[in-house]
Amino acid sequence: MTETRLEHFLKSVGYPERVPEGSVSFTMRVDGMEIVAEESGGRIRLVFRLTDDKALLPTLASYATGRMLHENAVLACQNNQAFLWQDASADADERTLVRLFETFADSCDWWRARLAERVVGDAEEISEAVIRP
Repeated sequence: MTETRLEHFLKSVGYPERVPEGSVSFTMRVDGMEIVAEESGGRIRLVFRLTDDKALLPTLASYATGRMLHENAVLACQNNQAFLWQDASADADERTLVRLFETFADSCDWWRARLAERVVGDAEEISEAVIRP
């Protein structure tokens, strides 16, 4: 049986679980996060849900401008749900797919830390520079 692009991605990053047959989407559990890997339109897209709290959307959006200069992950919002996404060609070599996964996980960690700061109430003490409009 031929390996699907999604299976190739998971194998490339060393993820131990197998993709159910016929799946074009798979939820990976990594470092306390659920990252969805999807195959669509010749691309592998990674998605991480940040929050459903619409009150946090303006704050998250204020960080996005500066983060665009630092990372390839994109902050997006749909139905009051904030999430990150990043993609690469599904035909990319293993090195590129591993880099996609690593940089995306790093971005998720940064954004999760910002959300944790909001919960603690110390949001204005940001360890990295961000550009706010």
